[in-house]
Order: sequence, then C-alpha cells, then structure tokens
Amino acid sequence: MGTFRRVMSITLAAGLVVTPVTAAGAGTAVGEVAGAGLIRVNQLGYSGTVGESAYLMTEQVAAGARFDVVDKRGRRVLSGRAGADAGEWNAKYRHVYRLDLSGLRWPGTYRVKVAGVPVSPAFEVGSDKRLLEGAKDKAVNFFTEQRDGANVVPGSLGRRPSHLTDRAAQVYDWPTFAGPDTDQTVGEMRRIGGPVDVEGGWYDAGDYLKFTHIAAYSDSLLWASARDGRWPDSTLLKEARHGLAWLDKMWDERTKTLYIQVGAGTGNVEETFIGDHDIWRLPEADDQDDAPGHQFIKNRPVFRAAAPGMPISPNLAGRTAAAFALAAQVEARTAPARARRHLETAAQIYAQAQTSGVTQLVTSLPFAFYPESAWRDDLELGAAELALAAQKLGDRRARAWVRAAEHWAGEYRKHEAGGDTLNLYDVSALAHADLIRAARFDRSVDVAALKNDLRAQLEIGAKRAAADPFGAGAQYDNFDAVPHAFGLAATARLYRTATGDRRYDAFGTGQLSWNFGANPWGVPFMVGVGEPMTRCPHHQIANIVDRPLTGAVVNGPNSADLFEDGLGDNLDGMKPCPADGVDRFEEFTGRGSRYVDDVRSWQASEPADDFAAIAVYALTR
Repeated sequence: MGTFRRVMSITLAAGLVVTPVTAAGAGTAVGEVAGAGLIRVNQLGYSGTVGESAYLMTEQVAAGARFDVVDKRGRRVLSGRAGADAGEWNAKYRHVYRLDLSGLRWPGTYRVKVAGVPVSPAFEVGSDKRLLEGAKDKAVNFFTEQRDGANVVPGSLGRRPSHLTDRAAQVYDWPTFAGPDTDQTVGEMRRIGGPVDVEGGWYDAGDYLKFTHIAAYSDSLLWASARDGRWPDSTLLKEARHGLAWLDKMWDERTKTLYIQVGAGTGNVEETFIGDHDIWRLPEADDQDDAPGHQFIKNRPVFRAAAPGMPISPNLAGRTAAAFALAAQVEARTAPARARRHLETAAQIYAQAQTSGVTQLVTSLPFAFYPESAWRDDLELGAAELALAAQKLGDRRARAWVRAAEHWAGEYRKHEAGGDTLNLYDVSALAHADLIRAARFDRSVDVAALKNDLRAQLEIGAKRAAADPFGAGAQYDNFDAVPHAFGLAATARLYRTATGDRRYDAFGTGQLSWNFGANPWGVPFMVGVGEPMTRCPHHQIANIVDRPLTGAVVNGPNSADLFEDGLGDNLDGMKPCPADGVDRFEEFTGRGSRYVDDVRSWQASEPADDFAAIAVYALTR
C-alpha cells in the first residue's frame, strides 16, 4: 500500500497544472462547466503513451476547465486543464477540448471528472498487450460466430450447423439485375454446372451470403496477424485455417475455375423466387425450407468469376493468392508440406489473373454490393506474399515474384494512388510493407518510393485529423469510417516498422482511441467493449437470439443523408431494438454524419467480416 501511494503521488505531481481556475460562465462555480457537456474517453483503455487524450464537448466555452482523473474509490490520481478549443461539433456542442491523459500510467480502472458535466465512462490503464490483445481476441471471436456449414461452434449465440446443402450446390450463370443500384434480378436463373462443394466459410455480414472477395481479404489479414503477432495465437490460427479451407473449395484446380459467391441477395421482379435478404431467420432453418419460392434459400446458387480456364478479375486473383501465400508463410516452419501446397495454389490463381484490358472488376453479384475500382494493389499484394512464402520455403521463383510485385507497385502509384488508405478496397499499404520485407536483398526495388507512398497515405488521414475536433482521420460522413480508422492505425505501425520513423505513432493511437469511444457519440464501435456498447447490430442471429455479438465491428457513423427517409419497418422475425425505438444518439449528429444504433440501421450498425479483420490486424502487436 505504501508503494502504491508513493507512485500515485508522483503521477499526480507530474500531471497537475497549477494555473488559476477560470469560471466557465456567469453563475457557475469556479472551474465548473456551464451548459450541457460530456466527456468522451477511449473505453478500451490507455497505456500511458504520450499524447493519449480524452475529450470534453460542451455547449458553452470551457477553455481551461479543470479535469480530474479518479480511481475506483474516487481518489484523485491526475489533474489538468482542458486544452484550446478544437472547434464545433454541431449546433449544440459548439466547443470540443482535448484532455491530456499522458501522465496517467499506473494500472487500474479510472474515470474523468469535470465539474458540471456527467462523469466519464470507466476505462482501464494497462499494457498494450493486455488492452489490444483483449480487443483482438474479441474480434477473432466474431469470425467464430460467423461460421457457416457443419464446423460451427455453438458459442454465445448457440450456433447450430447450417447450409449443409452447400455441399452439393448448383452453379448458375450471372443473373440480370433490374438496375445498377439494385440487387433484384429479372427473369429466371440459368443453371450451367454443378454440383460443387462450397460448404463452410463465414457469412459476409449480418446476412448469410458468402463472397470470395471478402473472405480472401479477411483471411489474408488473419494470416498476416498470425505471422506478425508477438505471441502465438491458436484461436486466431483456427479461424484463419477455417477461412482458407473454404477458399480452397472456391478454387477448382482441375478446371481452373474460381467461384465468387454463394447465395443470391434478393429475389426476382417476377416474384417466382426470393433471396437471402428477403427474410429474417436463423440460418439452420434454410436446410429445411421447402416453402414455395424459397428454392434458392434451401439450395443456394453458386456463381463463378469467369468461365473455366479463363482469366480471373485481377483484384480477386491477387487477394486470393495472397491469402494462400500468407498461409504458406505461417505454416512453413511447422508444416512445410502443407505450406508448399498453399504456395502452389497461390501461384496457380495468381498466374490466371487478367492483367490487360481490365474494365469492370468482379467482386460480387451485384457489383454494387462491393464497387471496387482499384486492382493493381491486389496484384502487388499477391506477388509480395508469394515472394515471401517462396523465400521461406527456398523456392527459386521468389525473385520473379519480387519483380512482379515491384512492377505492380509502380503501376499502382501511377494509376491508383493518392485517394484511399488501407481497407477492403485498397490493400496497397500491406502490399508495400511486405514488398519492402521481400526486397531486403534486392536493390532493383524502389524501397524509397514504397515508404513515401505509405507516408502519403498516412498524411491523408493526418490532415483530416488535424482539422477534426476529435482527431478523426477517417471520413465519418461516408461508408466504412470505422474500418478506415483501423486501417490508418495499422498503416502507422507498418510505416514505423518499415522506416523506424515514429512520427505517426500518436496519430495511429488516436485512431484506435476514436474507434473505441473518444468520438462525438461516445461509442466503442466493437461490441463487447465499454459502455454504452453497441447494442443493436444489424445481424440476424444476434437479433433473433437476443444475445451480444461479442467482437462484431460495425460500420459506424455514416452520411446523415442516408437516414433522411427513416429506418424502415421491422422485417418479419426481426425483434425491435432498441425496444422503445428511441434514437439515443440523435443529438450528436454533426458535420454531415449520423450514427444510429438500431437493428434496422444497416448503414451504421451492420457488422462485417472485413471490418473485424482490419480490427484484428490493427490490434496485433
């Protein structure tokens, strides 16, 4: 106890700012904030890193307001003053102030207090390993809950085997869609092959469709996390292997065919059949669904990327090859024979990539689900991972793949760089970092250009963060703000590893902090972290069984315009959530963005595999 008191007193002395207290408004007690005010903290926790912050958002001016950090017993351990006004969030919260928590280093559970406003949610101070690994484990758990097929894990949602009919699925030609922005089809689907075994894998998001495009990206990040993590992680490896087993089924080595999708989104205009999005149900019900018009619910269609042996859309070829090549890198030490098989599969898929005359990429049916435009980054990633795998396995093709990766890196910088950062639609940051690894003995690679492009991507986020009251580097008035923030955090780490330059460390930490509650809504966008947690994800299983979907990462805030027509009605079988229908975050709508925690709010509250995958990678140390 004596040691504890001594260390705490030192921390207090380091953090205390002894300046006169200024009243926040007329009739307000000294140091008290006038009007509405709230404190936003990183509810995952802090590790004592320089630059770590909480935020005070207020209705009236509160510059210089005093804040105290107290422990579970209410004892003050740190004091300080609010920083300069960072700007307006919305018409109600016109002032945002940064609260510097850098001096808080003693492990424990704390809250921040400012007179006149509610106390902050509780947060932990601890090591990176404890905090980040704990959140990473939750995100990996999400993949376990997303499993399809026979090899499901009951888990907290009480999962049961589902879609066993996928073991003998029929292959169909691409359907005709009623318009460019709809997934409703026209006419009947035409069978062109089958049966094929596509059982297993993960559901893509809150529905039950399965996509190679998403699974390859997600599994690549899981394997990269297993490779780059400091500590062995058997649970992570199990999920990575589960995903790869399904990708292996989606590639027919004999006919050189890559299948891209299992299931149809909605039914046709003629209403002779329905699709996955038309009904809300538990997935295990589909195997027994013989209702009229439900033929593609029970016996789900499979679609291919191209005719057998024909060139494969380069984004699909690159990222799918990368997943197998990353698996080869991880398995090389303990299972070399398996690693060599993965390397050969990766090489076959990569060799079939279309590399000229590319106009429309293939991602999903319809393309509007995942409208990707960049593809040279995928080819760079595939080649870089093939090179690293070949180097580990002593394969002579390593140098050729390094040269291929360098070629596509140059083409990416020429045609696609400058507008995006690491996420589902742009994997160049990981590709660059791994090409730098692969090229450590190859002077023909322009390593300086790769490092510069990594920095340029970070600058995109850093410039946004400098102009944002909460330091957000992602565009929160557009889709995928949360995964972009995780991607920026991951890129900051990749840049530091590649260059030794730590200038973006604090920025990366800030993006994690934003995702875990230090944002205008005060919401950690991963289910199971902090309070108030995301309670109503747009996810069928979690909604029906009414249990938390631990580790799910939701899209987060999106354009306020997307909510102008309301959230729509509850589907049959959907449990209203929140039960009272009240939007508890409406007052925080600001800067063109809105967050809604409602099961109907697919725009903001739907979790997805690619969101969880980039979270896993960003949280890997």
